[in-house]
Amino acid sequence: MRWRLLRRRLSISAPRMTVRSHLPWPLRWAVAAVALGFSGALALWAFEFGKSIAGLDVEARQMADTLARTRAELDVLRQERDRSQAFANTADSLLKAERATQQRLTEQVKALEAENQALKDDLGFFERLLPASGEGLAVRGLQVGSPAPGQLRYQLLVMQQGGRTQPEFKGRFEVTVSGLLNNQSWQPAGPVVRQTLQVRQYQRIDGMVEIPSGVVVKQVQVKVLDEQGRLHATQAAKL
Repeated sequence: MRWRLLRRRLSISAPRMTVRSHLPWPLRWAVAAVALGFSGALALWAFEFGKSIAGLDVEARQMADTLARTRAELDVLRQERDRSQAFANTADSLLKAERATQQRLTEQVKALEAENQALKDDLGFFERLLPASGEGLAVRGLQVGSPAPGQLRYQLLVMQQGGRTQPEFKGRFEVTVSGLLNNQSWQPAGPVVRQTLQVRQYQRIDGMVEIPSGVVVKQVQVKVLDEQGRLHATQAAKL
């Protein structure tokens, strides 16, 4: 029996034995981490070495240089855009100022033209009012018109003839009208205008009269009377 047991232990069929070294777990993890890091470093070196062999580093540097140049050109283009925008804003401001100045000049020209036309009208009016020979008070240049229905405008000049030695005239002037209303003769009961008047040399009179709607004015007459009611001058105009 003993011989059998001894032979069994010394033969191939004997039980296997495993010899293990006893290491702490932290040390085992540290060794594993070192091995893993060494493997990663070796793989990275192999990758970089492979890129250098394949020429990928050169392409990467070229791409980096191209990207840097592109960024520099983009900065230059942005600066040029900013300068162009500033120039455009300045030009737009100058254009607006020029337009405003041109508009003011146009308005001033229109005002001067209107003033010039008014002066021409006044000159023509006074040319028609050149005094004739004689002395005393005279009414000249009576003009009437209807700017709108129901309105009558009159314009005249009262003058002292005979030089500057004439005394100042004090009195009043009256405006009477006559015409047609519904194809019948129409005339108000009294003057449509009665105002005081003082004349040393000449007095220009301009006014507006409201008349009934539908009246067709045919004649306008102006009378100048003194303070006692004596008639000194008259003039009539027909429409």
